[in-house]
Amino acid sequence: MNLYRGCSHGCIYCDSRSDVYNMNHKFEDIEVKQNALELLKKELIRRKPAMIGTGAMTDPYVPLEGRLEYLRKSLELIYRYGFGFTCITKSDLILRDLDLICKINEKSKAVVQITLTTASDDLCRIVEPNVCPASRRVEVLDKLKEKGIPTVVWLCPILPYINDTEENINSILDSCIETGVKGIINMGMGLTLRQGNREYFYRKLDEHFPGLRERYVREFGNSYSIPSPNDDELRKIFERRTSENGILNDVEDIFSYLHEFPSKSVQSKLI
Repeated sequence: MNLYRGCSHGCIYCDSRSDVYNMNHKFEDIEVKQNALELLKKELIRRKPAMIGTGAMTDPYVPLEGRLEYLRKSLELIYRYGFGFTCITKSDLILRDLDLICKINEKSKAVVQITLTTASDDLCRIVEPNVCPASRRVEVLDKLKEKGIPTVVWLCPILPYINDTEENINSILDSCIETGVKGIINMGMGLTLRQGNREYFYRKLDEHFPGLRERYVREFGNSYSIPSPNDDELRKIFERRTSENGILNDVEDIFSYLHEFPSKSVQSKLI
């Protein structure tokens, strides 16, 4: 489910800027799917209850959501018809809807996925400038834990020569352990670049990390996959610490968990 196209968070690495997605307007000029709620209701009425996901392409909690409340209204429908819910976000605006998320979790299942790329708020304000900093996201994870909402963290992307350090990875893992996350998704320490997001990313490197663009061009050329030179050692830290603390770390296992809908749930017939 995508209620919006485009995003105003300003993350310098965002793959959704890539030309392959055929965005025909400025990425920050958010397109609103005005009939989304009508379409959602039709789908919920005719389908068996399952998990409804959002956030893979555009963070559903862009500031515009604070005024339009499309996601909140979607949550009301999801709860009414007995479906489950999961989303990926970087925004603390999700706490506005904690009441509905709790009601969905009591009735069926709700999982909140939060992206954490750096433990440093100062660095976070550079690479993810228009959304709440990392420390606030950790607070969100803690509040969700208090309410019994399971959480998954996306530990990516990890940008070579920027946040690919043992200190950063260990600090993020510390926060994940303390807040009791269910799983952590990491598909390798690095990022992906392709036409559209590569050009934007390089402009931001020139702006905030002078000289680093040249190093990227020299070492990675036009490759899609940009692995950190520290990938092996950072992955070992990730796998060891998650395993020691009972946190899911296999991507397929986590996706299976996110998709699994509890059979005990009963669909409401209220319309």
